[in-house]
Amino acid sequence: MSQKKKHGGDKSLQSGDLEELEHSLREIVNLRQRQYGFPPKSYDDCFVGSEAVTKMIEAQLATDEDDALRLGNILLQAGVFHHVHRDHAFKNEFLFYRFAADEDHGSLADETSEGPAVRWSDFLGTLSTARRGEEALQPGIPGPDPEMGSMEQIDLEAVGISPLDEHNARLLDNVHPKRWVNPQPKSIYNLVVIGAGAGGLVSAAGAAGVGGRVALVESHLLGGDCLNVGCVPSKALLRSAKAVAAVREAGRFGVAIDGEVSVDFGAVMERLRRLRSRISPVDSAQRYSDQLGVDVFMGRGTFTGTNSLEVDGATLHFAKAVIATGGTAAIPNIPGLADVPYLTNNSIFNLTRRPRRLGVIGAGPIGIELAQAFQRLGSQVTVFLRSEQIMPKEDREAADIVKESMMDDGVTFAFNTRYKRIEGGDGEDEIRMVVGDDNTEKAWVFDALLVATGRKPAISNLGLEEAGVEFDVRAGVTVNDNLQTTNGDIYAVGDVASKYQFTHMADFMARMVIKNALFFGRDKVSDLLVPWATYTDPEVAHVGLYEKDLQEREIAYTTFQREFAEVDRAIIDGAERGFVKIHVAKGKDRILGATIVGSHAGDMISEISVAMQAGMGLASLAGVIHPYPTLAEAIRQCGDAYNRQRLTPTVKAIFHKLMALRR
Repeated sequence: MSQKKKHGGDKSLQSGDLEELEHSLREIVNLRQRQYGFPPKSYDDCFVGSEAVTKMIEAQLATDEDDALRLGNILLQAGVFHHVHRDHAFKNEFLFYRFAADEDHGSLADETSEGPAVRWSDFLGTLSTARRGEEALQPGIPGPDPEMGSMEQIDLEAVGISPLDEHNARLLDNVHPKRWVNPQPKSIYNLVVIGAGAGGLVSAAGAAGVGGRVALVESHLLGGDCLNVGCVPSKALLRSAKAVAAVREAGRFGVAIDGEVSVDFGAVMERLRRLRSRISPVDSAQRYSDQLGVDVFMGRGTFTGTNSLEVDGATLHFAKAVIATGGTAAIPNIPGLADVPYLTNNSIFNLTRRPRRLGVIGAGPIGIELAQAFQRLGSQVTVFLRSEQIMPKEDREAADIVKESMMDDGVTFAFNTRYKRIEGGDGEDEIRMVVGDDNTEKAWVFDALLVATGRKPAISNLGLEEAGVEFDVRAGVTVNDNLQTTNGDIYAVGDVASKYQFTHMADFMARMVIKNALFFGRDKVSDLLVPWATYTDPEVAHVGLYEKDLQEREIAYTTFQREFAEVDRAIIDGAERGFVKIHVAKGKDRILGATIVGSHAGDMISEISVAMQAGMGLASLAGVIHPYPTLAEAIRQCGDAYNRQRLTPTVKAIFHKLMALRR
């Protein structure tokens, strides 16, 4: 759309805004009686699609034909006007359209309809899962650490990517080209996206894919955390660590390994860099610019008003915007920490030499995954946590199984830690951590220290005050259930605005914003069904409500659990540690939540997620044929257990009598 009045009110497009657009369109189109067909049939108060497109451009309601078609179809789907006879979309053709307010009859289409008009909700997919009368199945996740507000943040640009070998050079050529020249800004954009991580990239690609004029602004590396310092490099490292564990445990399977198993840490990290660079073209500036038609701006974006943003001296005007700046590692306030060369997820993948002794502060998913990986790769790892449970958000039984596995690997845990100070050690590059209370203290010495105590939303220097966007330094940008900020034209997605800090969640939040911001959608983030996984060995995966959520909400439930030690494939694979646990509504088979801990749990959880999304109960899962032998049989067996418990003594007695009569 061209430069028009920005919509305010309750910060979303309302009926009054549609009335204004309808009035503007009425003023420029030629409404009169028209005839078509043989014999001719008359249609009152009509305008022609092709004439309307021309008039919209002339009146500067639209910038070009594509813009006019987008505006026309949006108004059509909002019910402002429609085709007089068939259920046509708005087209630049000799088709007659009539304003809905001028109609004196009901149905818009007849039996000769050529098919449904464009329905944006169908095209973009249905994201909400909550059904009428049913409670949303998002678990209660603790809010940010009370100390988060005072914690410092990592400066991504200061950390950088190293070493600058051929793989990292290729990566940087894709995600932050040295010679990149920003384009000349268009007069106005349908959508400006700030941040090119998962949420920002999906927002930009999705909006451009439906014809929007889009600008994407990134100050550091396209691909965000996931590609550069998160999912991709960490899973590459974990795969190497899993290979080491498999070789060391080969004797369990009758395979003898002669000699000592050694790890070439440099080769492990070189593989990580090579695979990361191989994946990077998908997120590259060149692809988004040349193939997807997005205007890519490299530089720090700062809001200068409610509908404007400045980047590298250029001003971008927008109808809608998305904040997708993510988050960065939060650094705890431990005396002396700032004076030693600690690592975070932003720098640990730059290592080329394996630390002999590695300390890890924090026992969330990042800390636990990397602790197990480095232990298996040959470091001696100690994990420090302030409580007695690793992965505190997860099912306690599942977390304990992971802890036992890590201890079997040789990881040491320091529970209920009280940090006193951190300082340099006696040797070069040594780091000395002192813990304890007023009366006692204990010192640990490490060659490297990883800080994994959580992430803080990246909201600094964005000019959010100028844009009228409220925020909290701990929780990030304030959004409503439709992901709208306090400025109705600006939305936010991903880690900068969500307690669910997952790449896949940012992806689906972005899809929701495309619908809500550009196509009058009303999808709610609270309705999304959000699965997740931690890729330790064994893995932990979860979807829906935990037992503690069910108890807190006073929801009656029944739990069905199947141990992998009772599943044939797990026994054969030597992967018996773990279980499938599924909660259903008491007396019903509606699945309320599930946790899986075991080999490939992250893959298995999707079957339960699909069932929950489709409204398929646990009893129905028992009727799904699973290949034998597979680990996923444990899910079907939980369904079998549900069906068996329905056979009450009375029902069993009736069945026995029936069988006796038939003998």
